[in-house]
Amino acid sequence: MNNAVLKKKINEELHPMTPKEFEEKLRDIGKERYHDNCRFHHLLHSGMLNKGQVQAWALNRYYYQINISIKDSALMSRIKNPELRRIWIKRILDHDGRKDDEGGIERWYKLTDGLGLDRGYVKSTKGILPATKFAVDAYVSFVKDKSLLEGVTSSLTELFAPKIHKERISGMLESYDFVNDTTMAYFKKRVDQATDDADFVLNYAIKNAKTRSEQDSVCEALKFKTDVLWVQQDALYHAYINGHVPPGAFLPEDFNDRYIED
Repeated sequence: MNNAVLKKKINEELHPMTPKEFEEKLRDIGKERYHDNCRFHHLLHSGMLNKGQVQAWALNRYYYQINISIKDSALMSRIKNPELRRIWIKRILDHDGRKDDEGGIERWYKLTDGLGLDRGYVKSTKGILPATKFAVDAYVSFVKDKSLLEGVTSSLTELFAPKIHKERISGMLESYDFVNDTTMAYFKKRVDQATDDADFVLNYAIKNAKTRSEQDSVCEALKFKTDVLWVQQDALYHAYINGHVPPGAFLPEDFNDRYIED
């Protein structure tokens, strides 16, 4: 490391980003790297896909959904602060359900049921793309293995989720006759939940990332999570637009009539 680089590094450590600069940096990462920029999502929300392609998206996203609570449970096992545990357990209950609320996973079944997918097949996860599985499993491992700060703030992608949920709800309801309010219930519920979750994690990041190194680690955690989300969309595009479905993965009945880009 030359003197100029070392001097810059020392200066950054002595002068971390202000809360405003830090938040702007995080939002810039999302603006550039969040998966609402993916081509597959643009096609999904604009009504360009056929039913089988939408089924493939819902089926693969299910693997991510069922691992959210596993990821959050792993994170909670490392939290020593009871107050933070009480706050974080809400995320698990949001997905697994409460006595008076069926939860996000059950609402996801309404989506896959409505799209005509067999629930037993969905639960088996047998048709999941390998890239989906590798990406989601890597995310769970990241939360288990990295620092608590990095594990918590990898959820900063929720800052950008309400926008994509709203686009998905309006676009899919308008574009597909096999989608209705019941099948879109998960996303309608998550608009408010994700907003609350994002506000908490952003405040946590600003409060707990005090040094420049800690701030940089939060930025890298957010980048990693955007990669996890992005690669799932790339895999769907490669398999169900380009037509390269790997052995054992879900093959829609209308695969030969799928939307294909020139």
